Amino acid sequence: MSRGQEQTFSDDFDKNQRKDPVIEEKVSSEDKQQAIRMRDIESSFDIPIPKDPLKRVIGQDFAIKIARMAAHQRRNLLLIGPPGIGKSMIAQALSFHLGQPEEEIWIVHNPENPERPFFERKKLHELKNRKQQANSGEYGKLIHPSKAPFDVAVKLGYACEHCRKFSIPETRKCPHCSQSKQKKSPSRFGDLLSLSSFSAKSSDGSKVSKAIQLPDGREEILLFEEAGNNIRVFDNEAIELSKAKKGPRPMKVLVPMRRSLFIQATGASTTELLGDCLHDPYGGHHKLGTPPYKRVVAGAIHEAHQGVLFIDEISQLGILQRSLLTALQEKKFPIIGRNPQSSGASVRVDDVPADFVLVAACNMIDLPRIVPPLRSRIQGDGYEILLKTVMPDNETNRLKLVQFIAQEILRDEKIPAMDRKGIFEVIKSARVIAEKVDGEESSLTLRLRELAGLIKVAGDLATTNREERITSKHVKAALEIAKPLEDQILQKYGSFQAAIENERRGFPKTTNEGNQSPYNMWNG
Repeated sequence: MSRGQEQTFSDDFDKNQRKDPVIEEKVSSEDKQQAIRMRDIESSFDIPIPKDPLKRVIGQDFAIKIARMAAHQRRNLLLIGPPGIGKSMIAQALSFHLGQPEEEIWIVHNPENPERPFFERKKLHELKNRKQQANSGEYGKLIHPSKAPFDVAVKLGYACEHCRKFSIPETRKCPHCSQSKQKKSPSRFGDLLSLSSFSAKSSDGSKVSKAIQLPDGREEILLFEEAGNNIRVFDNEAIELSKAKKGPRPMKVLVPMRRSLFIQATGASTTELLGDCLHDPYGGHHKLGTPPYKRVVAGAIHEAHQGVLFIDEISQLGILQRSLLTALQEKKFPIIGRNPQSSGASVRVDDVPADFVLVAACNMIDLPRIVPPLRSRIQGDGYEILLKTVMPDNETNRLKLVQFIAQEILRDEKIPAMDRKGIFEVIKSARVIAEKVDGEESSLTLRLRELAGLIKVAGDLATTNREERITSKHVKAALEIAKPLEDQILQKYGSFQAAIENERRGFPKTTNEGNQSPYNMWNG
């Protein structure tokens, strides 16, 4: 950029900050008020930072629009673009729009086969009821006898099987028809009947169990117990809580309710991604060792349940992409011991929930290395987005870049605000990078990681000099300090070839035996 162009650019920057009719036409009334306040910015402190994390992503308007739809509909995303343009920021911001977790996952001891623990989903309302009942010490739900199954009310003595009217269980004769409603003696096959659709009575005559079909088609065995004029009903949860008085239930919380909905799995190993069962030198012995259910470890695909699983450079996963595809399709994946020489190899928990939104990212050159079925699954249930590397150099986008500067300063927490002239120097650098790297004139770069480094180096210079603002002199000095190695080499040697030749002249010579020194071999 010539000196004349630089001066014109500076004049346009100052003029456009004071008046921008394009913004006035396009923004809403609320945004217009913000734009008016930002016309006369004196430092990065004057820029409001949006509360919505998606609005903090700069220059990727189309990707943000798709990300909002993906969060609302729980769709997958594949983001393509070079490093430093906001891929991980989009993924993390998307997770804030998924709402709160609705369930946690338990691994429960299987007394019949300890090496085959099973999982349970616990909804939020179940955990709240569990806590309330545990605090009160009373379990089960009180209902009127007429709300219970009629045969249960008869067996507990609340109903007359002749006139079908209700009375208290202490009366042996029905006060309505004078017929005997004496409780029937328990069946010696009660334990067997309690597992069927028939009801069975306890030995003391005060409890009856019955299998009830739920609206979703499943069957649940409920326990009905005398409770004065009412009947107390115990579901599986209440039965577990009442048993817990005698001792803690053998279980482990695998995925807690209070958790992050953004899981970073970039470069994850097999065990980190898919889970594992830890080794126990005692083989899980019931007296000496650790029970198998306690040694089960969640993988990233399970920790991301109901959230976002972000994998940058997804092509680097290699064959693990196929396991990821299975979890993506089935929304569940077993946890097994991964080390064949470990005692955990015999432990397996089937169908552990793994219902996550996959946000994958990679560079354009690595796109062919993604397993085709995985790409097909993303295309069939999500979006593929090519991210931008530049944005037009206009007033609206300059304001976005100023917002980015303010965000980086706030995130770093160690550098002061940047004044107006410093902001201008950063914007000018964004324009130079767009011209140099992407060959785009009159554009601003979206390779924001380089700009973030520039802002921090300038901030460090200002902090070291104990100055209250980052100024243009700090940014200009940072441009020299933060030069990439390639630019430093060209500046010093003129070309890469000259640099290599100069480096070779400094290598140690070979010995008389013809063998190179270790230093020479290492560099070679």
